[in-house]
Amino acid sequence: MLNGENYSGMAAELAAQIVRNIKAQHRLYLTGTPIEKNADDARRSQLASRVKPFMLRRTKDIVAKELPQKTEIVQTVSLENKQAALYESIRLSMEKKVRDAIAKKGLGGSHITILDALLKLRQVCCDPRLLSLEKASKVKESAKLDLLMSMVPEMVEEGRKILIFSQFTKMLGLIEEQLKTAGINYSKLTGQTRKRDEAIQAFNEGEAEVFLISLKAGGVGLNLTAADTVIHYDPWWNPAVENQATDRAYRIGQDKPVFVYKLITENTLEEKILAMQARKQTLADGIYGKQQAQKKISAQDLQALLAPI
Repeated sequence: MLNGENYSGMAAELAAQIVRNIKAQHRLYLTGTPIEKNADDARRSQLASRVKPFMLRRTKDIVAKELPQKTEIVQTVSLENKQAALYESIRLSMEKKVRDAIAKKGLGGSHITILDALLKLRQVCCDPRLLSLEKASKVKESAKLDLLMSMVPEMVEEGRKILIFSQFTKMLGLIEEQLKTAGINYSKLTGQTRKRDEAIQAFNEGEAEVFLISLKAGGVGLNLTAADTVIHYDPWWNPAVENQATDRAYRIGQDKPVFVYKLITENTLEEKILAMQARKQTLADGIYGKQQAQKKISAQDLQALLAPI
C-alpha cells in the first residue's frame, strides 16, 4: 500500500514529465524540495545563489523572538525477547524479498517492495499488533508503548499538557486503551474524526490532559499552545513534517517552555531514520547556504536500514 506522500511523489514526477514535453523558448523550474546529485558542493552553491533572489524565508527565530525555549529529547528503548525476535524474523524475510526484487527490477523498480519492508519493520517497532501477520499476533509485548505509559502518567501528575503524534491511527487506538486504563482524560484527532472542533476544544479548555493526533490530520493548521509537551511516538522520514507537528504547540502565543520527545527503539530501523532525517535537513540547509548538501538514498542506505539488530 502506498501512503499519501508516495502518491504525491508519483504525481510530481508525472507533472515533471509533462512539463518537459512543453515546447517553449524559456523554461523556469520550481520545486518544493530541492535535490542535488553527487553531493556537489560547487553546484549547491550555484543553485543557492540562483534561487536566493526568489526566496523570502522568515524563520521563527526572526519573527517570534519572544518564544520560550524548546528542548528536544530522544528517548530510547530496547526491543526484548519475543518482540526482538519478531523484528529479526521480519527483517530477514523482507531483506530477501528486497534483494530478489532489486536483482530482478533494479533499485528504482523495487519501490513497492522496499516500502512494504520498511513499513513492516516500523510497525514492529511501534507495536506488533499493528501487523496483520499471524506470528505477530502472538507477541503481546511492546517496549515502546510501555515506555510511553511510564512517562505520560508522571507528566500528567506534574500538570503538563501533552500532544502525542503517530502516523498509525491504529497505534493511537492502542494508546487510547492504555490511557483509559490509567484513568487519564484525552482527546483524539484522526482523519476519521467527525467532530474535529470539539476534539480541539476539549484539549484547549482543559477537559483533556492528552491529545492523540495522527500526523496526517494534525500536522498543520492547529493552534494548540495549551500544550507544553510534544511526543512523537514514531519517527517520520522528513524532519519538516515532524517539525510542523511540533509547531502546533511551539508557535506564537506559547508562553511556556516546550519539551519535545522522540521515542526510538534502539538498534532498529528507527535509529537509521533519525540519521536520514539529519541528512535531509542538511540537504535543505545546503540550499539555504548553511551546510554542505548530502546525497539522496542509495543502495548502501537501504542495506543499513535492513541491518540486523
